Parts: sequence; C-alpha cells; structure tokens
Amino acid sequence: MTTTTRRAYAALAASTALLTLAACGDGDSDEASSPSSTPSVTTEPPAADAPSADTGTGAFAAGDYEATGTYTTPDGRTQSIEVEVELAADGTITDLDADGQAESGNSEQFQGKFESGINEQVVGRKITELDVDKVSGSSLTSGGFNDAIEQIVGQAQA
Repeated sequence: MTTTTRRAYAALAASTALLTLAACGDGDSDEASSPSSTPSVTTEPPAADAPSADTGTGAFAAGDYEATGTYTTPDGRTQSIEVEVELAADGTITDLDADGQAESGNSEQFQGKFESGINEQVVGRKITELDVDKVSGSSLTSGGFNDAIEQIVGQAQA
C-alpha cells in the first residue's frame, strides 16, 4: 500500500469518526449541528387567499402581549420559549423579549443563541410578515418562537 493510499484511508477514517461523534451529541440535542451564525428571517406578504390580520387600518390593539411557544426536539422532548412583544396599532413590533425555558444541555445553549440574535431581526417589522427560520445557528427554537407569535397575533387582533 502506498503512502498516499494510507493517508487517504486515514483521512477517511478521521472524517467518519468526527461525523459519528457529531451525530451522537449528548442526548439533549435540539438543533441542527450547523455552527452557522447567519440569521435567517424572512418577511413575506400573506398569500392572496390567506386572511390578513393587518388590513392597514389599525387591525391590532396596541399594547404588550405574551405567549409561550413550544417545539419538539429530535429526542422527543418538548421545549418552550416565552415571548413578550410590544405591538403598535399597525402591527409593528416595537419591543421584544424572548426567554427560553430549557434548563440544561444543548436546548439551553441553542435557546441562548436564539435569544441573543432575535431582537435585531424582528423589532421594527410587522408581526404578520414574520417567518423566523434560523437565528444565530438555532433552527428549532424558531418553531417555538413562531408558535408564540401566532398566539400573540390572535390576542392582538382588534
């Protein structure tokens, strides 16, 4: 066996071992293993056939609202995130506080990352146009956040 072939096998074995370890985690994984810190928030107008809470005529009661959203981790655990927003009458989020409820493991870590990046992504945007996908490498926490936002939209409709 040549030196080049041995090096190729060694590199393949090392890559396989790293991928196996990354996939195993610590049993409390709730997010994708991507270390990406690129936030991803999309704002899309509602579909033509979807009912719109924001009619442009002040469809919301301005004020402070809160809700708890939930999501399920790959290991079947339910996690939650408390979301408080200050909402203007036109549906614009003027202040936001997101507080993850995980107490340990990867869930706590990813919720912390989410909390550190969410404000800059949603404050100043219309609540009905939010579709948070991934913030600071955290992808599943956004599902709980979106769940809470849907609840708040229902609470705030005038």
